[in-house]
Amino acid sequence: MSARGPYRRHSPQFKIQLCTDIRTGKLGRREALKTYNLSANLVQMWLTQFDRGELDKEDAAASTVAEYEAQIAALERKIGQLVMELDLLKKTPRLRLVSDSENSSIVSGPKPAPFDGDAK
Repeated sequence: MSARGPYRRHSPQFKIQLCTDIRTGKLGRREALKTYNLSANLVQMWLTQFDRGELDKEDAAASTVAEYEAQIAALERKIGQLVMELDLLKKTPRLRLVSDSENSSIVSGPKPAPFDGDAK
């Protein structure tokens, strides 16, 4: 059995920075392998993707996914709020402002009582 380390994920920014440093000569491949404890095949794959411009696409896709996740979370919060409001409305008894025999308007409310002109 081989002794493998824990599975690691590297951010697109890390990959791009590492590939840029290697391509510009700031960092040698062997030095990068030892410093970051990476496999030679992995670094070669990243360099190939970097040369093709695929790492930039991966970064853009990751940011798009993050935007979508944020939008989904906002919509889920809104749905939760609306469900709570609906439940509250279902539980609250409707107020009866007028009897069933009287006509009323939503805007003006119940009709006023008739007025006797001689009331003093």
